[in-house]
Amino acid sequence: MSNPFSFRATKDGQVFISRGDRQVTTMRGESARRFLARARGLDEEGAQQLMARATGHYKHGNER
Repeated sequence: MSNPFSFRATKDGQVFISRGDRQVTTMRGESARRFLARARGLDEEGAQQLMARATGHYKHGNER
């Protein structure tokens, strides 16, 4: 499974999620804190699924 998503967090607590070279969402406040807490506790595949869900790019089951 290739890794299309990446995220970065700023010192002021914002989270930017990108897909390839395109930024797809930004989170602030409590949602950003929850995202970071969950993403840091997951393995890479789990973190990718979390980012896909956060950006609306998640496919369930056998969809590709």
